[in-house]
Amino acid sequence: MPFTILNKDITKMEVDAIVNSTNNFSFGSGGADYDIYQAAGLGLIQDRTSIGDIPPLKAIITKGYNLPAKHVIHVVAPRFIDGNHNEEQLLEETYLSAMLLAYEQNIESLAFPLISSGSLGFPWQKALKIALTSVSRFLEDHEMMIYVLVYEEPVPYDISSDSFFRRIDRFQRRSTRSETELINSLICYDIDLEQSIDDEVGNLDETFSDAIMRMIDERDLSDSYVYKKANVDKKLFSKIRCNPDYQPSKVTAIALALALELNLEETNNLLAKAGFTLSTSQHFDKVIIYYIIKGNYDLYEINATLFSFGLKMIGLE
Repeated sequence: MPFTILNKDITKMEVDAIVNSTNNFSFGSGGADYDIYQAAGLGLIQDRTSIGDIPPLKAIITKGYNLPAKHVIHVVAPRFIDGNHNEEQLLEETYLSAMLLAYEQNIESLAFPLISSGSLGFPWQKALKIALTSVSRFLEDHEMMIYVLVYEEPVPYDISSDSFFRRIDRFQRRSTRSETELINSLICYDIDLEQSIDDEVGNLDETFSDAIMRMIDERDLSDSYVYKKANVDKKLFSKIRCNPDYQPSKVTAIALALALELNLEETNNLLAKAGFTLSTSQHFDKVIIYYIIKGNYDLYEINATLFSFGLKMIGLE
């Protein structure tokens, strides 16, 4: 199942479990920790009191009580000191401990706060990168819907908005003429005007579904590798595989093109089979074009960038 980044209150998440980043000396004292106990009510406070200290890198599960979430997974978050005390590894292992416990408990949907990014001092962009890295590695071998919740208003992910889109424009100007023409041109259609309209309409090219399955076979890839890399739900991918005439959304088509690491020409040819193309008139498309030309197909990084600009993310359908 895919992941997504959201600006949303964790106490409002209707999922199997939410993760509470807590501490051992004053749980419920502030931030999301406080909000979770307030929303869950006395039952959660009593459970947490009976648990006592939680060792670092260990996750504990309780009921969700009055929360929309069925369960709460509690972890003790590491504090950021100066970056030289193994803090990043500790934070990644904290995420992993929560996800492994969720998997053992048959949790299918899990929501994280951006652990350690508040009073514990992790710069939020660094904390977000660690969260995405941790989730990415976990989802390589596990099926789960995972949300990472960011309370801060979206701001550019390691780059400023103006400079980022100027960088895209410069990159496009430096790209080859064929690439630039491809981005800005119409798809060329092979129509035989000597045929009747009935014959021409009946003579269809390869469908989107057929093209995806052919390219997966040509690259000797597994279905699970492709849909996980595309951040696409397994059930949706199954529909694409089983229905040769399946019409995906543009976002899903782009997700699969990125998973297959197609170049610009290949991407636009695949999108055309679903009735789409990439356009330099759209901010979303320009981000995709930039990353494809750059040869960076890391969907977690691309989605973090899209999120930072308030744009629709890839592979969430």
